[in-house]
Amino acid sequence: MTLRRVTLLRHGQTGYNAGGRMQGHLDTQLTDEGRAQAAAAAPLLAGVAFDRIITSDLSRAYDTAMAVAALSGLPVSVDKRLRETHLGDWQGRTVAEIETADPGAIASWRSDPRWAPPGGESRVDVVARSLPVVAELDLEYADDPVERSVLLVAHGGMIAGMVCGLLDLPESAWPVIGGMGNAKWAVVARRDDHPRWRLSGYNIGA
Repeated sequence: MTLRRVTLLRHGQTGYNAGGRMQGHLDTQLTDEGRAQAAAAAPLLAGVAFDRIITSDLSRAYDTAMAVAALSGLPVSVDKRLRETHLGDWQGRTVAEIETADPGAIASWRSDPRWAPPGGESRVDVVARSLPVVAELDLEYADDPVERSVLLVAHGGMIAGMVCGLLDLPESAWPVIGGMGNAKWAVVARRDDHPRWRLSGYNIGA
């Protein structure tokens, strides 16, 4: 086991973030503030000795990844499995609009990782599609004598879910992992003498 550290960076602010709208798989763009957030995070992350940067294909994550790559000199690879939760009928709507149409639905979604918006994915679904990204890196680096570190650039809901999955938390505990600010990141790490992933930091940022 030589994959020792996974850093999960959330994209910078988008217009939907600023307006309180659900994005999911909608391909929204960074705002000026979002680009500034990515630029502020980039030098901190570029100072980490990452071996690889992998990003969601959605523009808000890809553009954030490119801000780090511009300083680190690493290439960026794209993996659609790092996309945000597909929010189905909720995409493009505000929380207030959803609550008006379906009172209590937001609370159900936040408290139950198996609950999915109409036409969308649950948190469990997201973890099932995203965890193989790390598992495949494990296999790739299994016989590598050098300790490896990767940066995954993605989305708040997906990052919270992947952290829960990597830490092997019971689903009943998943809601304790809260949201993450724009252009903030989480770190999970492990050692040969303690091979289980451990949370080293959450909601870290410039």
